[in-house]
Amino acid sequence: MAAGFLAVFISFSGPLAIFYQAAQAANMPHEMFASWVWGISMGAGVSGILLSWILRAPVITAWSAPGTALLIPLFPGLSIHEAVGAYITAALILLLIGLSGCFNRLMEHVPKGVASGMMAGILLPFGLSAFKGTSSLPLLTCGMIGAYIACRRYCPRYSIVLLLAAGVLIAFLSDLTHFSGVHFGLVTPQLISPSWRWSSTFSLALPLVLTTLTGQYLPGMAILRTAGYDSGVRNIIAVNSLASLAAAFVGGITITIAAITAAMCTGRDAHPDRDRRYVAGISNGVFYLLAGLCGGSVVMLFDALPRELIVTLAGLALLGPIASNLENIAASPDRDASLITFLATASGMTLFGLSSAFWGILIGIIAYRVLRSGVSGPHSGAKSDLAL
Repeated sequence: MAAGFLAVFISFSGPLAIFYQAAQAANMPHEMFASWVWGISMGAGVSGILLSWILRAPVITAWSAPGTALLIPLFPGLSIHEAVGAYITAALILLLIGLSGCFNRLMEHVPKGVASGMMAGILLPFGLSAFKGTSSLPLLTCGMIGAYIACRRYCPRYSIVLLLAAGVLIAFLSDLTHFSGVHFGLVTPQLISPSWRWSSTFSLALPLVLTTLTGQYLPGMAILRTAGYDSGVRNIIAVNSLASLAAAFVGGITITIAAITAAMCTGRDAHPDRDRRYVAGISNGVFYLLAGLCGGSVVMLFDALPRELIVTLAGLALLGPIASNLENIAASPDRDASLITFLATASGMTLFGLSSAFWGILIGIIAYRVLRSGVSGPHSGAKSDLAL
């Protein structure tokens, strides 16, 4: 349950900031933005609860963070009605992809070591960022690092929740919080009628599909696979696409599987028993529903906390998944390809508007195929090391 709460906390304090930027670019009133938050929270909450319960796996859902970034340069030239039309188009395309099973076949060709390399590369910058706050807020950052070490020693199972409490306490005592401007109230969803244009389809709907598949589903499903969950991609994409259709009418962007926050709920830190970790997915959905009811207030609450607190918390919470994926790389029989994937992904490279996660796994698969084609016998790993 703590892992599920933390995943929601990180989602609202990080990726939601991109959504807020998009709302500002579109000159949206606060009530409309609150409706957007209500839509993505309810969509992610319902789909996450259903999928985690049915599949008995920690399926952590969220909204498409890289897809949200597409909105910022399009507004205000793109109307909110055209954006909703593009959301619906993208959801229908993703639904067809999910039902066809073609994405599932793609995942079968991704080696476990390469998938671990991609995930380690995605997570590494978050882990490094946990220590960067020492230059701006040294007391808060160093205090949280010390609290994390102590909690891992004496109370490892609840170390991240205790770390959050310690961070808030240190920030409050250091007069770094601004809770005076926070007021709570329930959201009133606002229905938005869709409209379609070819320009919005090509500028938003199709790029949204591509970024969601490469930036969310590819690493998200890799996380589940490397954690030992062989959950069907078809069911996950289908349920999330239906949730996306419903959320679109109140301004909510595409609902998808999470990548970064999913790593917090699939490892041993969530629960020692792998068969019990599905509770993290259900609790994640419940906390999404609760947060969505007062979405606008939740945004103000996170704005009241220093950014360094969120960054440090996220980085330290991901140390376990980073270590697990690095171990998989070291143990992989295809270590060279896995390491290439890791470095390419961690580099942050972008090309043709596609993220480093896509290019990292593409380069890694190519390296895997090329290196495998010239390998025979049980000592292939040793040959690779000698060649290096």
